[in-house]
Amino acid sequence: MILARRAEAADEVPVGALLVIDGQVIGDGWNCPIGESDPTAHAEIQALRAGALACENYRLPGSTLYVTLEPCVMCLGAMIHARVDRLVFAAYEPRAGAVVSHMHLLDQQHFNHRIEWLGGILQEESSELLKSFFRRRRAKS
Repeated sequence: MILARRAEAADEVPVGALLVIDGQVIGDGWNCPIGESDPTAHAEIQALRAGALACENYRLPGSTLYVTLEPCVMCLGAMIHARVDRLVFAAYEPRAGAVVSHMHLLDQQHFNHRIEWLGGILQEESSELLKSFFRRRRAKS
């Protein structure tokens, strides 16, 4: 949640991600597409980039990505290409969640890599952070 709060402090959607191999954090990230003027600067992409640099490899076998929100299509595609082994996410994303809430992309049989996943870990805490962020944003409008 610390990484999600970094995004929130920058007035970005509060999502954070950690990439772990063998119990060690090799990459982290938080949402920063507005601040970076980069539509791909989601927390998951930031963590994957940092992990790939740390490993000096674009493939990240044996890795687990922990994220505070169910990933979108773009982030799942990057995880598949990076060969992430496991995904653990907190809150479900009914509008754009590509794991289970909306698109079920990891159930597709045509991908050449399978990602094990688990959703709903710390769901209430993450959901409340997101809801309060969007309530404040709407109140400003």
